[in-house]
Amino acid sequence: QVQLVESGGGSVQPGGSLRLSCTTSGFILGEYDVAWFRQVPGKEREAVACYSATGGRLYYTDSAKGRFTLSRDNYKGTVWLQMNRLKSDDTAVYYCARDVTRWSQSCETGSWHQWGDSRYWGQGTQVTVSS
Repeated sequence: QVQLVESGGGSVQPGGSLRLSCTTSGFILGEYDVAWFRQVPGKEREAVACYSATGGRLYYTDSAKGRFTLSRDNYKGTVWLQMNRLKSDDTAVYYCARDVTRWSQSCETGSWHQWGDSRYWGQGTQVTVSS
């Protein structure tokens, strides 16, 4: 079955870095858009970055641009989110998610921002940025 497992979270000081991993199984990673989201308790889930299956294009929200970098190894079935210059506002549980349709172009259209429970989600990994 489809599985996504996040890892790599932890505690870091402001200005530090973390690399999150999303290890996938049960499907061909290269055929699906995969995205990262984050959520703070009591707040709505926030889109962070999207890796398009169509041409491997990368999309970032304003909060991630210039600081976060997506990468992906389709053979290993893994997507990474490298996060640099972390701020306290980046503190959240980070989730990776997969679209339900192959080659959906959800990243390109921007519809990935509204992914909900109908998509496949991992269990999340906590990132805490604090001095």
